[in-house]
Amino acid sequence: MAALGRTRSRRLRMYLQRCLPSMARAAKRLQMEDVEGERRIPQRLSPQVRVLVGLGLTSGWLVRATRILSFNRLAFHQVRMPLLLTSLYSTDVSPDGKQVTDDFWDDTEINLEAYDSQIFKLCDDGDLSSVAKLLAILHRKGIFLGLDSYSLLLTAASKKNDINLSGQAFKHLVASREQLSSASYLDLAKAFLKTPDCTELLRLVKEVSELTFPRSTTIINRIILSFSESRQSDKALLIINNMKALECKPDLITFNTILDMLGCAGRVDEMFNKFAAMKEEGIEPDIISYNTLLNSLRKIGRFDMFEALLKEMEISGVEPDLLTYTALIEAFGRSGNVEQSLRLFSEMKLKQIRPSLYIYRSLMSNLKKMGKVELAKTLLEEMQSSISELARPGDFKPRKRR
Repeated sequence: MAALGRTRSRRLRMYLQRCLPSMARAAKRLQMEDVEGERRIPQRLSPQVRVLVGLGLTSGWLVRATRILSFNRLAFHQVRMPLLLTSLYSTDVSPDGKQVTDDFWDDTEINLEAYDSQIFKLCDDGDLSSVAKLLAILHRKGIFLGLDSYSLLLTAASKKNDINLSGQAFKHLVASREQLSSASYLDLAKAFLKTPDCTELLRLVKEVSELTFPRSTTIINRIILSFSESRQSDKALLIINNMKALECKPDLITFNTILDMLGCAGRVDEMFNKFAAMKEEGIEPDIISYNTLLNSLRKIGRFDMFEALLKEMEISGVEPDLLTYTALIEAFGRSGNVEQSLRLFSEMKLKQIRPSLYIYRSLMSNLKKMGKVELAKTLLEEMQSSISELARPGDFKPRKRR
């Protein structure tokens, strides 16, 4: 009896392997219907799978069977990913563009190259409504495109300011686990340039946060940065103000991004309000935070706060770097406090931080204005003797954010 059972098991396994693709598609369809509370059997099931379903096998059993048989990664995505990504299409899409042939939409064979080619063709034709339809079909089948296709989609949607397609493509890209480029984030932000209503933006951020948990904060920070770079400061602030309602919370990178954005826009009072808010939330400012404040103040000639910020840095144990000393030396010199500038200049050399040509010129210019010509000449000789050892423009680049 045991041998007979093993023989039947082998035969069943061989049978299941032959009809595996149909089973994967069937399991996917049945599961999607289970989620919606329906129990219809799809009419397009193959005869083999109809037999299995007729025997009372549930969609869950079909999924387990396909997993046991170790079918390939693509077939696995056919079965499992539509359930994991139900939030990808929370908004109904009703494309009204020119129709693509029904044979292509209903093709049951998986051919990623065909889908990629179709995406390129539709984008080239400007038929974004059909692209939205194709994305919906790919979602239903649990199929992900290549990175180039998503990049093309985001660029096309950005140029047309199509926030719905842009949001769908971005969520699909996030769920695909492909490496997101800076251009992808920027294209997403540009799609919202002409949209005053931020309802869809906040909905998109919420769905992306849910899709990417627990790494949500990293993704949302990149979105905030892209809105900042596309000069949409108010929308970036809106995202930050709504982060508390999401699974992710603002971190040091979030605040550094918003401080830089407000500083570049000359909104210094708002910048210091956010600086105070980050400390209230227990987030300790770092050298990037202080450099952002100092350089923003320097650009608008607000030198009155430099002394207080320098003392705060010393108390907090934040060590100044080349960018810090550059801002401080120039600010104190321009405000007439050349003694403090010279003290900081000596301090940075003691810490083996190489001065730059810019620092020497700033010091010499301010010394001449104060009538200290001889000291300015001494610095000129020092600069000329060490010209090959001075800091280069590349040394002024801020440290990379984590």
